[in-house]
Amino acid sequence: MFSIDYARILDEKDNLAKYKDEFYLLENIIYMDGNSLGLLSKRAERTLHNLLDSWKTLGIDGWTEGDNPWFYLSESVGEKMAPLVGGTKSEVIATGSTTTNLHQLAATFYKPSGTKTKVLADELNFPSDIYALKSQLALKGFNPDEHLVQVKSRDGRFLNEDDIIEAMTEDIALIVLPAVLYRSGQILDMEKLSKAANEKSIPIGFDLCHSIGAIEHALHDWGADFAFWCTYKHLNGGPGSVAGLFVHDKHFGTTPGLAGWFGSKKESQFDMDHTMDPALDVAAYQIGTPHVLSLAPVIGALELFEEVGIKKVREKSLQLTDYMLALIQQELSDHDFTIGNPVDESRGGHILLEHVEAARICKALKEDGVIPDFRAPNGVRLAPVALYNSFEDVWHTVQKLKRIMDEKRYEKFENKRGVVA
Repeated sequence: MFSIDYARILDEKDNLAKYKDEFYLLENIIYMDGNSLGLLSKRAERTLHNLLDSWKTLGIDGWTEGDNPWFYLSESVGEKMAPLVGGTKSEVIATGSTTTNLHQLAATFYKPSGTKTKVLADELNFPSDIYALKSQLALKGFNPDEHLVQVKSRDGRFLNEDDIIEAMTEDIALIVLPAVLYRSGQILDMEKLSKAANEKSIPIGFDLCHSIGAIEHALHDWGADFAFWCTYKHLNGGPGSVAGLFVHDKHFGTTPGLAGWFGSKKESQFDMDHTMDPALDVAAYQIGTPHVLSLAPVIGALELFEEVGIKKVREKSLQLTDYMLALIQQELSDHDFTIGNPVDESRGGHILLEHVEAARICKALKEDGVIPDFRAPNGVRLAPVALYNSFEDVWHTVQKLKRIMDEKRYEKFENKRGVVA
C-alpha cells in the first residue's frame, strides 16, 4: 500500500484519470493548492477565447448574438452551477464576488426588529465574511462587538452543530456559516442547521467557497435560505472569476437589499424607468453588468463537472485524501505533525497538517516541486484535486515531505509567511 507501485495501480483503476490531460499542469510541479486556485483547463481557455472573439467580431451585438450572448450569461452560467449546489435553475445566478454577494444577501435577509437584532456566525470563518457582517451591522446602526455572535470552537479546529443550534436564540436575526471550514476542512451539517434555523424562523445562509466543486449539496431540499461562493478554487474558473449565489425560491418576490439595473426583468430593463421592475427569480439579486470576460472561463470549467458529475468527483476526492492520510500516518509519524482535519467523511477536499514550522515547511515543499498552501498560524493545507491530481502525485508529495523533515531542509527558510499565503 505504501509503495509507488501501489499508487500506480490505483491510477490505472481510476476512471477520472483521463481528465488530467484536460488541464495545463505546471512543468515538473505537483500542484496541491487547488483549494486556493484551481488550474486552467483547456475548455476554460477555449470559452475565454470564444467570448473574447465575440467581442472582436460582433461588437455590441455580442449582448444578444453568438454562442453565449452576454445579456443572458449570468443566468445561463447559473443554470450550469445549480446542480453543484442542489438548487433549481431559477435559484442560482453567476454574479459579483464572494463578498459583494454576501453584502447583497445580508442587506436582503438581515431585518432587525425589536430585540431581534443580532447576527450569528462562528469564530473559525474566513475573515472576509466577518468583515462584511460587521459592516452590515454598522450600517444598520448596531455595534458589531455587541451584535455579532460568534460560536466558539471547542478545540480550535472544528465546530459543533449543537453549539451553533444552542446559539440560535430569540435575539438572532440572521445566521451565516461556512459549509466547509477553510482551515480544517470540516463539513458542517447544513441540513441539520437549516432545519433548526427554519424552525426558529431565522434566515440562514452558507459560504460554499471551499465546498462547491468538492462535495455534494442539496440546498433547496435542505431549506437553506441563501448561499454564496467563489468559482476559482475547486471549480477552476480562474483568478478573480465571477462568483455565484443561491436564493431559495420561497423568497422569490422579496426585494433585494441592494438594487441594480441588471436585477431588472430582462424584457423591461431597457425601458429605462426609474421605478425598478425586478426579476421574479434569483436574477433580481444581480447588481451590475455581467463581467463577461471573467465569466467566460467558468463556462468551460463547468463543462467538466457536467460531464463527470459531482458524485464521482467527490468519490475520487475521498479516495485521494484517504490515501494521503494513510501515507502521512505511515511516513511522518516521527515528525510532530498533527492531522487537523476530520479523518472521516465529514472532511472536504483538503488535508490540514499542523506543525510549529509550517511556514518553513511550505517553502521547502515549494522548492522541491510541490505547491502547498500555508494557513496561519501553523497549517499546511494539501488539496489533491480529483480532476487533475493522481494517486502517484499524492505518493510523491508525502515522500518529498518526509525527506524535507528527515533532512531538516526547512531550517534554511524563515518561519514566516509570504505576502500571499
